[in-house]
Amino acid sequence: MASSTSFAPFVFLFLVIGAVARPLHPLPSKGHHGSRQPLQTWRPYNIAHRGSNGELPEETRPAYLRAIEEGTDFIETDILSSKDGVLICFHDFKLDDTTDIAKYKEFADRKRTYEVQGENVTGFFTVDFTLKELKSLRVNQRFSFRDQQYNGKFQIITFEEFISIALDAPRVVGVYPEIKNPVFINQHVKWSDGRRFEDVFVETLQKHGYKGSYLSKDWLKQPAFIQSFAPTSLVYISNQTDLPKVFLIDDITIPTQDTNQSYWEITSDKYFAYIKQYVVGIGPWKDTIAPVVNNYVVNPTDLVARAHAHNLQVHPYTYRNENKYLHFNFSQDPYVEYDYWINKVGVDGLFTDFTGSLHNFQEWTSYKSQDASKLLHKIAQLVSPYK
Repeated sequence: MASSTSFAPFVFLFLVIGAVARPLHPLPSKGHHGSRQPLQTWRPYNIAHRGSNGELPEETRPAYLRAIEEGTDFIETDILSSKDGVLICFHDFKLDDTTDIAKYKEFADRKRTYEVQGENVTGFFTVDFTLKELKSLRVNQRFSFRDQQYNGKFQIITFEEFISIALDAPRVVGVYPEIKNPVFINQHVKWSDGRRFEDVFVETLQKHGYKGSYLSKDWLKQPAFIQSFAPTSLVYISNQTDLPKVFLIDDITIPTQDTNQSYWEITSDKYFAYIKQYVVGIGPWKDTIAPVVNNYVVNPTDLVARAHAHNLQVHPYTYRNENKYLHFNFSQDPYVEYDYWINKVGVDGLFTDFTGSLHNFQEWTSYKSQDASKLLHKIAQLVSPYK
């Protein structure tokens, strides 16, 4: 890993250039005669975790549009269901923490207590509200230390609305939806003809043209990864779609939500040999790859190397710019953290709340097959309009 002192002058140079010049690779507009810039596949993926939610309330249309504007490769979302079986983009099975549900007196009697993953949880659950009712709510910023000015302004969006955002983008932008809490959803929402949550999820993607194995012609046209913490859901849909799937892995203390397997079981070589029949990668919490002691990252484990040995990609989560999330090794500098994970640990994609920061870092540091003279020529071209 480059040290913060050796890395700083390099970043400073490009910060100066970036401040006075146009973007290194401008996003194409809709006026490009119908052609769209393809997805980049030669460097780790920039995955907009719930959109650019470091700036705007998560999983809302503006958060996704901002992420696309900032250069993300994939927009990520969590899929749940309304009472009437419409798939929505929302992270929590409860509405309490990120909507203004508390101010609606007409919904006061909807508070329930349900068992979720072995624990009793009380609140207002998405599965007790119709889509029309959910659309009447407004989304708030999750974290109090982030910008609160957009609270109460944006609606919950549906899965189909989310897909339309990606398809309408001026370049190829992938989608990265999660089958969220499938055990709970299947317990409380029923669809016709015996279908289950996973069936409706896949049908929605297929309806909008998403198909194809990883890096196939069809996939590159409309890229998608399907993710879940529930391995049985990923195995179940493997017969329905060949879209690439990613198995999410939680903290070492939390078992899988459907099979009750431990972290150590699901990260063993034996399990990797099994799950790679169904998935192309894993999405672990980043602190399980690089353990933290007294807020310092210590030597990374061999998890990435072993996953790669099984031909599995590794897309860790979640990268955030705020000081409270940046371990002391990184000197409160998200670019130093990105340098560590991309160039030392060697991950294949990163879930980030700040897509613009990751995009800028990669644009400034990953010049594929360019020598110094070409780089200097590019810099001169960028600066010349401002002389």
